[in-house]
Amino acid sequence: MPQIGKFLVIAGIILIIIGLILWLGGSRLNWIGHLPGDIRIEKENVKFYFPVTTMIVISILLSFILWVIRKLF
Repeated sequence: MPQIGKFLVIAGIILIIIGLILWLGGSRLNWIGHLPGDIRIEKENVKFYFPVTTMIVISILLSFILWVIRKLF
């Protein structure tokens, strides 16, 4: 059980850091979700948005960050 508590605390800290980055630097991060390759369909009554390229870029960045963390520890 102590492992679950430790995991939840670390996950909470990470979420707070991500939230602060988005809150304070949100105006500088407006390119997220508007990359070439993101699918956007807008009709009269329907809006469909699927950020394919943005998800790939975020996945690559997170994979790299986790790889660096594993190598350091």
